[in-house]
Amino acid sequence: MRKAGLLLTTVLLLAVLSAGCISGSPGKTSEKEATLTIFHAGSLSIPFQQLENEFSAYAEKNLGVKVKFQDEASGSVEAVRKVTDLHEKADIVATADYTLIPQMLVPNYTDFYVLFATNQIVIAFTNKSRYADEINSTNWYEILAKPGVRFGFSNPNDDPCGYRSVMVMKLADLYYHKPIFETLVEKNTNIYANGTHVYAPKEIQLKTDKIVIRPKETDLTGLVESGSLDYFFIYKSVAEQHNLSYITLPDEINLKDFNKADYYGQVEITLGSTGKTIKAKPIVYGVTVLKDAPNRELALQFLKFLLGEEGKKVFEENHQDFLNPPVAFGNVPDEIKDLVEVKG
Repeated sequence: MRKAGLLLTTVLLLAVLSAGCISGSPGKTSEKEATLTIFHAGSLSIPFQQLENEFSAYAEKNLGVKVKFQDEASGSVEAVRKVTDLHEKADIVATADYTLIPQMLVPNYTDFYVLFATNQIVIAFTNKSRYADEINSTNWYEILAKPGVRFGFSNPNDDPCGYRSVMVMKLADLYYHKPIFETLVEKNTNIYANGTHVYAPKEIQLKTDKIVIRPKETDLTGLVESGSLDYFFIYKSVAEQHNLSYITLPDEINLKDFNKADYYGQVEITLGSTGKTIKAKPIVYGVTVLKDAPNRELALQFLKFLLGEEGKKVFEENHQDFLNPPVAFGNVPDEIKDLVEVKG
């Protein structure tokens, strides 16, 4: 009986081992796993996090892929330079200024790009901010100039929100016929203007403690929320996402009105970080999949998800306007052609 029992145990053990060999290693699933690396503008952080979560569920159900994201938020100029200067690998690059893609990534790193969302510059604050009960769309520059008031914007060399904020203050000169740029920017930093041409030195220096500058615009959010900073120039969508108070600026200076593109274009800025000159223009976001993307096919599926109804819904929920339809340039992939208007 003992021999029979031993024989039965041996047979059962062999059966279990055999099944293990057939089905694969313990703990493994039949699904593939993949990582998508995305370099994107800081102002896209909240909608992209939501979109990534939704795409992960979609991909697991419909594509049989478990997707992980390596998500890196930064100023858009810095995001692009990670690819061009540091030669870091990424699948997708999404910028707050679409022109950075044709200027810096085409043709060596990508051969197409898509314009997909818009925004506007506002001045955000909380009830802790000095003169919070007085500031409005007509006196904002007077409030920012008051003694004791501290305001901020992101570094123009790293971030489109930074160079847009600076150009907004130069456009304010033209609109209000007052030396607003000199009062707010030149007296407090080494950023300067010659007529309507602004220059941002490679190393930004502060002359006073009135202005705070950080690498990307979302870095300033916590400072305002804590009360250590009174005001900052930021995208409307980010102010809404963080439940901040804000004032809107006239359409002639807020960079949202496509009909005022020629008016905005009177002002331009040269960046010390790249040597490139950028004209003020309506705010439009851009996205691309890189030529050498480690997971290019999956990245294109994510882009398709972004440009489709799911992406539009996520951006609408996060208070950011989506282009309808998005506009694509270059060698546009077949996967997204039915979701975009192809130009050029």
